[in-house]
Amino acid sequence: MEIIEFTDPVCTWCWGSEPILRALETHFGNKLKISYVMGGLVKDITAFYDSYNDIGGDPVNSNKSIAAHWVEASERHGMPVKTDGFKLFTKEHTSTYPQNIAYKAAQLQDEVKANRFLRRMREASAAEAQQTNLTEVLVELASETGLDISRFLDDFNNGKAKSAFEADLYTTAQYRAHGFPTFLIKYGEKSALLRGYQSYANFRAIINQVSNGEVKEKTVTPAEENVLDFIRRNSSPAPIEIKMAFDLSDEEYERTERSLMEKQLIHKREAGNGYFISLKNNPLACDMETGVCSQ
Repeated sequence: MEIIEFTDPVCTWCWGSEPILRALETHFGNKLKISYVMGGLVKDITAFYDSYNDIGGDPVNSNKSIAAHWVEASERHGMPVKTDGFKLFTKEHTSTYPQNIAYKAAQLQDEVKANRFLRRMREASAAEAQQTNLTEVLVELASETGLDISRFLDDFNNGKAKSAFEADLYTTAQYRAHGFPTFLIKYGEKSALLRGYQSYANFRAIINQVSNGEVKEKTVTPAEENVLDFIRRNSSPAPIEIKMAFDLSDEEYERTERSLMEKQLIHKREAGNGYFISLKNNPLACDMETGVCSQ
């Protein structure tokens, strides 16, 4: 079973769909592959207009409207957003295409690391108020996720990543995926398309329909060791991602978090109107894959 998300690194409802995707990965495991097609949300904000949210035209005013929209969306999907210092666009940088091309540059060398990089771009854009269409910011995020920076920059600048992005734009047009996220669910010769933000229940129903019941969920208990393993695999999930993955109520989640904090196994990283959870490395831990050591 494959779920393909037509997306853009700065799409707020794609950011809000992260908890759903993590829950799907948790409950379907290696029966499910999640991959991404870059759809290019904003080619040029000065020529773009979203009448529903009053976004487009002047970059500075657009940033204000986007920030307000993202806070409103966050109240529904639960992922953190930061509006203090929020700036996606300037007069010199009016597009989200650089982020899309950067993902393709990462994907040309390693898809697993590219998907981590996509997550970091989402975090940096939404929860850290970083201007992620700047090359220097993209390089820093790529470095954090263990990508070969020399190759990343070569592919980002030599046209290879741009050509790969243009191929994604063609695929997006073929499927008429004009709004993001759009999800293509494929199993053998069968497929279904879901447009917009979706619940876990909707995905589960479509997976069952498309696979004719062959792809089944596995039972996952919210034991602390399972929660810790989830945090380890996902680096720094938001609380809503843990809640959805283990189907926890607010009270159950708070009890689990409190227990892990008291045992000094996790710590919080504040982010805008929310926070992320990470494993507490004591005293110094090094990730052999990315080559990053942290406390």
